Amino acid sequence: MSDIESQIKEEVAENKILIYGKGTKQAPQCGFTAETIQFFSKYGYPFELINVLDNMPKREALNKMTNWPTLPKVFIDGKFYGDTDILDEMENKGEVEPLLKTAFGE
Repeated sequence: MSDIESQIKEEVAENKILIYGKGTKQAPQCGFTAETIQFFSKYGYPFELINVLDNMPKREALNKMTNWPTLPKVFIDGKFYGDTDILDEMENKGEVEPLLKTAFGE
């Protein structure tokens, strides 16, 4: 396992909700990242956004690890879920809130 993959696994383990995207929470640099920030903000749980815009090796490692070519990439409780298209579908089925409650031990 590469150092980058080890770092990604550590970041995923340290954060119940982790978004790999473009920019920061305060200044997202793509519409999809901004949409994902808004998505999680409404639930009120803490989440982390890691900017991979200028880190091509990390982006490539994430692409390989998730088999998902686009950003953002969302991990909840250590599991990869895709992006907001997937999360919107899950939300419509009522699956997101129970998942978050479980992740945060509620």
